[in-house]
This record gives sequence, C-alpha cells and structure tokens, in this order.
Amino acid sequence: MLLLDSADVEAARRAAALGFIRGVTTNPTLVAASGRPAEAVIPELADVVAGTVFYQLTAETPAAREAEARRFAQLRPGRVGIKVPTTTENLALVARLVADGMTCAMTAIFSPGQALLASEAGASFVIPYVNRTTRLYGDGPGLVRQMRQVIDAGGSPMRILAASVKSPEEAVASLLAGAHDLTLPLAVIEALGEHPGSLAAIDEFRAAARRAG
Repeated sequence: MLLLDSADVEAARRAAALGFIRGVTTNPTLVAASGRPAEAVIPELADVVAGTVFYQLTAETPAAREAEARRFAQLRPGRVGIKVPTTTENLALVARLVADGMTCAMTAIFSPGQALLASEAGASFVIPYVNRTTRLYGDGPGLVRQMRQVIDAGGSPMRILAASVKSPEEAVASLLAGAHDLTLPLAVIEALGEHPGSLAAIDEFRAAARRAG
C-alpha cells in the first residue's frame, strides 16, 4: 500500500489523480508548512484522497492527547487515523483508543522493542523513520528488517508503514527489508515512475514511428 506523506492539499489532488494512492500521513511539521490549522487540513485531505488520513497528536498530557484524538477522529468518522509518538505512556493511550475502535499508528519508532509493545497495544501500523534512522544510527532498512522479524515471530497483523523515505532507492530498500507499506512525498512517488532508460526507449520508439510514417 502506498500513501502520500504531505499536508499539502494540492499535492494530495495530484497524488489522487494517479489512481493508486491509498491514504495520507501528516505530521506537525507538514501541517505547519501548509500554513493552515490541522482542523481545516485533515478534512480536506480526506475529501481528496481515498483511504485513511493520519493526524499526529501534539497535546502535552495524556488526557489532552486522548481528547485531541477523539476530536480529530470525528472530523471525518471512519476516515481519520491517529498517529501517536511512541512512549510507554502513549502505548497505554493507544490501547484505550483501539479499544474504542480507532485506527492507530505508532510513529517515531526507533527500536524493534517499541514495535513489539505497539503490537501488544493493538496498533494497526508502526511507522519507522528510515532515512532519519540511517542518519542518526546507521541503518534504517536494518531497523525495518528487525521490526518485521518481531512482528512475524509474534504472528501480529500489525503493518510496518515506512516513513522518512527520501529517494526511490530508499523506498525499494525499505520494502526489501520487510516494510508492508510506504508513505512518500509526492516528489519521491513521481520519481519512482521515471527512469532515464525509459525516456531513452520512448525517444527511440517515437523516432522509429516517425520514420515509418
């Protein structure tokens, strides 16, 4: 499954036009870059792109985060997923939200142990930061691989949604390491569809057609 990583509604329209984007992930940085409040952006994204639109909690206390999650889930019932940064405190929050039927993704995952507890809490997705893990700790795809081993060993239905993917090569490496799904900026999605060899072949075919005509 391929999702768009953006809070830009115009980028979402372009991604939706491709016909195969299955949702959107946002985060506080992306929402801030849009220059608009999340309460306005999330419903618009849900209206543009099929699938789940993920909103990341930002409130400072567990009680406030729980209220925030419930408020955003009601903006488009059944269409808004809740992203929750991974801490022990937030794992307990996710368990409560999942018990009430919400789709939750635990984000900012940097260890396979965190993925194990996210599974126990009932999260539908875990979101490792592939490029950031490589920059900070040396091996983003390696983290994905370990997470997948933990998930498979426990027989969990939870899926790995790889984020912080900055290039087509990193996208492919994440999938080969075991990610089930990817969330990508529009530029990376578009770059995956292009290759110099393809363009050269198209030019050759066009030239041959002109000669034959």
